[in-house]
Amino acid sequence: MRRLHHEIRKIIFEFVDFFYPPFKKLMSLQMYRYAACGGGTTLLNIFIYFITYNYILKKQVLDLDFIAFTPHIAAFIIAFCITFPLGFYLSMYVVFQGSHLRRRIQLIRYFSVALVCIILNYVLIKFFVEKLKWYPTPSLIVTAAIVIFFSYISQRNFSFKRSNQYQHPGNPKTSNQLK
Repeated sequence: MRRLHHEIRKIIFEFVDFFYPPFKKLMSLQMYRYAACGGGTTLLNIFIYFITYNYILKKQVLDLDFIAFTPHIAAFIIAFCITFPLGFYLSMYVVFQGSHLRRRIQLIRYFSVALVCIILNYVLIKFFVEKLKWYPTPSLIVTAAIVIFFSYISQRNFSFKRSNQYQHPGNPKTSNQLK
């Protein structure tokens, strides 16, 4: 299993990093990987949402006997349940490697930031559209930019925090010496 994990990571690194050179002057490799992995996960989320809403749920209420979900909320929950673990995996093993925190703590923090981002998306879109009277699409674009920036900073400094004393395997210098 560990060998499969390392092979998957190697393929992901080779694929993502292949497209990095044009972005090298614009952003760090970590920020680029965050954008690439997050962008890919977001596109997958949208695709799963679309398929689930239109073809699996067929725009019908999902009734579980004890609770019913409107089709758009059910599709959102299903897509989130699939892409959340993928996003966590990519963040932990591709983007923010070397955190000193336990995986359980990283997962809880990652989930917390994801929830804050969902709430932030809702509040900002409502604010831009309903209070500032902006069109929905520009509101979504501005909201996405704010939430992506917030998410990156939060994930880097909170969910996958690195200790200053952390020593990367195979590298005799500590992270302090690398700065």
